[in-house]
Amino acid sequence: MTERDIQMADRMSTNTSRVELDDEVMDDATDSSEYAQMWIDLFLGRKGHEYFCDVDPEYITDRFNLINLQKTVSKFSQVVQYIVDELDDSIVENMSKARLEQLENDARKFYGLIHARYIITVKGLQKMLSKYKDADFGRCSRVYCNFQPLLPVGLHDVPGIDSVKLYCPSCEDLYNPKSSRHSSIDGAYFGTSFPGMFLQAFPDMVPKHPTARYVPKIFGFELHKQAQLTRWQELQRLKLVKRLQAKEVDLSKSGGFRD
Repeated sequence: MTERDIQMADRMSTNTSRVELDDEVMDDATDSSEYAQMWIDLFLGRKGHEYFCDVDPEYITDRFNLINLQKTVSKFSQVVQYIVDELDDSIVENMSKARLEQLENDARKFYGLIHARYIITVKGLQKMLSKYKDADFGRCSRVYCNFQPLLPVGLHDVPGIDSVKLYCPSCEDLYNPKSSRHSSIDGAYFGTSFPGMFLQAFPDMVPKHPTARYVPKIFGFELHKQAQLTRWQELQRLKLVKRLQAKEVDLSKSGGFRD
């Protein structure tokens, strides 16, 4: 065998080793994604988690998307390894039952915070659009909103301050979830920006604001103070309509006033 043949054989052996190494890396990445997807499916299957959407495992494993979350989640690296099944088995086996429960709770908190970031991405908005169309978040209880589907929103981006609220794009007001399971969800898991981002991304989903208002009456007569307030509000609305018409604003579009 010539020296050239020996060099060629060495190159082929090196390339083969690299291919095998790449295959092992890809297999490990696939296994991590599959385990993460299994953990996510179990999380979404829990009662009270119907508001959450399926976050792509690749989004969770991308370190860029996890910036600053370590400030909020304790033992951050261990939690991420736990979700993608990269935590050493010996560490898990030596954990007490209380510590395992705490790790699982931290993992759920982590998923909620990463969920708030994911739902304002292109893929996340599309998934939430599907849930919105199915009214998975409920419908507005206000009569004049005509069963308008609601959107989840948080009043704070920091967890542990307040629970999730439901925003009605029609009357533009907030409501508490009807179910106690949903009302215990942290509002930070949906964030303060989601409804605004959602309605900007899907302007066709913006409903026309209803102008009808209920006025209390006694034997057909309006209550004086309430009737006065209602007349004032109607006068302000008419003034605003005139100003918008003077500026040639099309009020027939979604989100405008309806005669």
